[in-house]
Amino acid sequence: MTEQKNTEEFVVDGERLLKKVKELIAEGNVRRIVIKSKDDETIVELPLTVGVVGAVLVPALAGIGAIAALVTECKIIVERK
Repeated sequence: MTEQKNTEEFVVDGERLLKKVKELIAEGNVRRIVIKSKDDETIVELPLTVGVVGAVLVPALAGIGAIAALVTECKIIVERK
């Protein structure tokens, strides 16, 4: 049996980027998060495996916070299990 992937896309401004990423990670059923610029260029891609939690995500979240300060609008593409 193959695993079906479900994707969603959110458009957020820089101020809400970090908050939205944290919300998605807290949901627990997210496999991958891709953040793209409004020009559709990939800025960052976070593969989230079952073992990736807590301190491992701190550097990634700090990077996303820095990105949020630089962009006005971006897309978050979420791949769920």
